[in-house]
Amino acid sequence: MTYFSTTRLFLAGAALVMLPGPVWALDGQDLLAKINAAYAAGSGKISASAVEVDGDDVLLKGVTLTVNTPDAKPLPVGDLTLKGVSEEDGGAYYIERLDFPAINFIQDKASFSVADLYLAGIHVPASTTSGDIDSLMLYEEAHSGPISVTVDGKPVFSIAESSAEMGVDDEGTTLSFEGEVTGIKGDLSMVEDAKSKEAIEKLGLTSLDGKVTMKGSWELPSGTIDVEEYAFDFASIGRLNLAFTLSGYTMELVKQLQETARTMQTDPNNQQAQQAAGLAMLGLAQQMNFVGAEIRFEDDGITKRGLDYAGAQQGGMSGEDIGQMVKGMVPLLLAQAKLGDIQNTVSAAVNAYIDKPESFTITAAPENPVPFPMIMGASMGAPETLPKVLGIDVTAND
Repeated sequence: MTYFSTTRLFLAGAALVMLPGPVWALDGQDLLAKINAAYAAGSGKISASAVEVDGDDVLLKGVTLTVNTPDAKPLPVGDLTLKGVSEEDGGAYYIERLDFPAINFIQDKASFSVADLYLAGIHVPASTTSGDIDSLMLYEEAHSGPISVTVDGKPVFSIAESSAEMGVDDEGTTLSFEGEVTGIKGDLSMVEDAKSKEAIEKLGLTSLDGKVTMKGSWELPSGTIDVEEYAFDFASIGRLNLAFTLSGYTMELVKQLQETARTMQTDPNNQQAQQAAGLAMLGLAQQMNFVGAEIRFEDDGITKRGLDYAGAQQGGMSGEDIGQMVKGMVPLLLAQAKLGDIQNTVSAAVNAYIDKPESFTITAAPENPVPFPMIMGASMGAPETLPKVLGIDVTAND
């Protein structure tokens, strides 16, 4: 995915060649100021002891990152080189690539390292007030190489690679995004607590091996966020995917939420101010609508091991016995929850899954978008109406 078209880049390059150099000399301080203006929306500031320009590269020396909280201390980052910087129409900037120094942190017996960190295709907006996609600081690609955590010289957690991409449609109204974290490995055999260690071993979780994937889009005019996939996939456990669609998350709402968050950070010890800001945040969230959602789990052996372990904890019962107990308890628990007609559907799905664990899916597909205040009102006053309001269905092994 790319944010700028090939034609636009070609024309910008042609103009750069034809015009005199001094007219197009980069203003490094202006670039840093505009990065900070965009980054300030996330309640932070980037500082540099010096800014140097070399052709179309900008060097930021002695960079520090500070989060806007009362007790925040500057985090040293080091020197950063912004490569292939070009100024665009209206005062925006485009940065071809930004490489970050490798991270190697050691404290006591633990160490943490990250390599091959970079951002590519960065768009720095000329202004953050227009309320459209051009007012956002975006990147085409974010990448991280190997991440490693060791304790006493032994690897306990690692990631092979992570990457994320963004793109904007031709109309400039929809931002698409996707990401992947691969080669996630964890070693839980080093857990010292005897009870936890036993549970980990019985559940077959001494080593973790999996990945995380995400894909979705954000349409700014309607504020529709559509997360098609947010999946956690681990060998010998299973795949859990969360998908949902919300509307009303507009740029205006984003700015209001950010401003409220900054207010809460400014005076964290003022309980009255925190409560007022919290209520304001809740009020802003009520501008959003629920469009739909799906939660799906595909089993890869964890269900049977979980039932077997639960049985062993109950005086030597079998996993099959625990499964029958679960099937008997579910209707009673659902009756207490007063969920109406959906109770039979859920019971049938649970029974089918316990008998043959393959997949379990919960979907919510209302006929029309449901305002968040309506959902909150129904959950407090008439919870039995929620399944119908949200169009909930539960299935197994489909």
